[in-house]
Amino acid sequence: MRLDKEKAALVVVDVQGKLAHMVYEQEILFENIRKLILGSKLFNMPIIWVEQYPEGLGSTVQEIAELLEGMEPIKKMTFSSCGSEEFCEKLSKINRNQLLVVGIEAHVCVYQTVMDLLQLNYHVELITDGVSSRTYENKKTAIDRLKAAGANLTSTELALFDLMKTAEGPTFKEMLKIVK
Repeated sequence: MRLDKEKAALVVVDVQGKLAHMVYEQEILFENIRKLILGSKLFNMPIIWVEQYPEGLGSTVQEIAELLEGMEPIKKMTFSSCGSEEFCEKLSKINRNQLLVVGIEAHVCVYQTVMDLLQLNYHVELITDGVSSRTYENKKTAIDRLKAAGANLTSTELALFDLMKTAEGPTFKEMLKIVK
């Protein structure tokens, strides 16, 4: 299934506190999440931002939070974002069936969120260079399991250019600034 900016939304899961700075290839992770947030804004796509127990784990890292200024994160205690009533309400309200998912940790909160979204019949695009865990093994295992469960695997640039569709106009020039 091709991505469609009129049907897609970005879900940013738990890129918080010290843990975010301990994950595998965190610099690449932060950069790719930043690109996806900027691209989502360029395409006027909804962004759903969640935080796991911020009182204990800390807030979303500044590099990501600064791009989400004006938005409020959905606070949750469950590993799956779908365990939050507020998350489910927002998901229903935006009325999008293609969900691009990024965040940490791939084998815990991202995994459980994606599994629940698949059960709810959403088309999930797992951005493999936009998720991570403290170890590569946990990241890879989560990606393998989610692929087997039906999530589509994609990358930051593949998703952004699939949403873009054409190399014409001012939007394309803005996208080049984002991905370079």
